[in-house]
Amino acid sequence: MLNNFESFDNSETATKKDIVIQERVELVSSHMYKQFLDYQHSTLNTNDIFSRMIDCLELVSNNLKQSFSSRGINAQNIYVEADSLKSTAVVNILWHKMSFTTRCNFQPQALFRDDGRHIFSNRIMAVRGNYNDIIKDAKDRKEEMVRLLESEIASLYVPPDQTSKCIFKIKHTGQEFTLNQIDAPREVVLKVVEIVCGGGLYHQDGTVKTFIV
Repeated sequence: MLNNFESFDNSETATKKDIVIQERVELVSSHMYKQFLDYQHSTLNTNDIFSRMIDCLELVSNNLKQSFSSRGINAQNIYVEADSLKSTAVVNILWHKMSFTTRCNFQPQALFRDDGRHIFSNRIMAVRGNYNDIIKDAKDRKEEMVRLLESEIASLYVPPDQTSKCIFKIKHTGQEFTLNQIDAPREVVLKVVEIVCGGGLYHQDGTVKTFIV
């Protein structure tokens, strides 16, 4: 009879353990599900913004062509090349080259805030140079990100809520702006072009500094 009671106690203990596991796993799955939904919505907003960003780049490119042509300068070296998925755009403006990409959103990620908050968002990166050359021969995504961050000009962080504002961060100055999702494509494109083309290159002399900002 004692063995039967021991068996009953063990069974009850096992059931309690199962309930604890279920409850805690449910908390984890609910948390991850919320992140997944935010990631999906951010991706949709990011794709929309990036598509409009490419349109803005085309307009900027055409205006620059007209401006330089009117000054008697060959404008053949001013162009925008976007991939078929509209996830990367490479921009050439005479001797300057820059790229915009959404190919850094392979998992849900959050932007940390100084007040301790974290905002789940997708990211559009602007980098100096040709995106394809930058990531060429990279072994994995981690190495791709290291290379992109080394060449980063600025990033736009896009939230899951379409009515919420994006956060635009400029790397070399540490400046940060909030932009609504309607104006963000135009403002980001213009600011990045101004940063790159409004600066200039130093002659190389062995020092680290190579770019005028």
